[in-house]
Amino acid sequence: MRLGEEQFYVDPATLEPLTLEQAACEGDQVVSGVLRSPSGHCFEIADGVPNFVYPFELPKADREARQQSEDRVEGYDRYLPLTFRTYGEDEQAVRNAMVDKLELKPGAVVLETGSGTGRDSEIIAQRLGADGRLYIQDIAPSFLAKNIERMRSATPHVEPALANGYYLPFADNSFDACFHFGGINAFADIRRAFSEMARVTKPGGKIVVGDENMPPWLRETEFARILINSNPEFAYTLPLDKLPVEARKVRLEWIIGGVFYVIDFVVGEGEPVADFDFAIPGVRGGTHRTRYYGHLEGITPDAKRLAYEARAKTGKSMHQWLDDVVREAAQRDLGKPD
Repeated sequence: MRLGEEQFYVDPATLEPLTLEQAACEGDQVVSGVLRSPSGHCFEIADGVPNFVYPFELPKADREARQQSEDRVEGYDRYLPLTFRTYGEDEQAVRNAMVDKLELKPGAVVLETGSGTGRDSEIIAQRLGADGRLYIQDIAPSFLAKNIERMRSATPHVEPALANGYYLPFADNSFDACFHFGGINAFADIRRAFSEMARVTKPGGKIVVGDENMPPWLRETEFARILINSNPEFAYTLPLDKLPVEARKVRLEWIIGGVFYVIDFVVGEGEPVADFDFAIPGVRGGTHRTRYYGHLEGITPDAKRLAYEARAKTGKSMHQWLDDVVREAAQRDLGKPD
């Protein structure tokens, strides 16, 4: 960890600032030490890499996913190209197309969660230039170590850390973009992961995520049955319902043989905004807001028929006729003057 970076990190549980203690440095690099929050949470730095993995006792799903990564790290880079070869895809072309969706500019500050051995990290780094900063994170120490080695000659500053993808150790609006490809299916809390990505990305920034998924129109084919038999993750549900409310301009694409999804979106602020208060022309009338909030108790079918006949005779919209009738009756019964 570079000296001074401790100010960029926060406690992933409380989002409180961190204080560097017991630091041992080599030049501007913090080799070891402890990052402590006001709540008393401590995050150890070992071999220059801070460990922000939280919860401190991971759920079973996360423990198993981390162990699976550790078990296959040695053969990962050797065998991963087979995935692309299976579908006749060019790995570098596919990865570059995904990174294109981030719409990066030189000097940007980017977070890659689940960064693995760095096959996407090096492409992202090439887009950032000398003034950029790339934060690479993974929950598996061996994967992250491979990535660090791959990125040693990278042009931008690369800051590695161990972290859980759904408890990110950064303040709100810290990044220009966020990227995660592969491993989302194994998250114990996918909804929180997407929410965290949106939280730490600046409004207007891009998020790109993806993983295995067999699209609905192929699920009953022999093609699907063969692939799902080899890798059950192809049968996982597409997590569109887990996207955050801040997601804008959402795009979905299936790539790599049509069995990996990629979702990209622009980060907005809170729920979308719309004009719910303009008068809607037509017989019904009213506004979107009055139609939602203006419900009254049900009436008999005969009373409803009479209301529609009376409305038609006046030429008013049903909204205006009802508003007038209710107000007049209420004022009369309350003894208030018109």
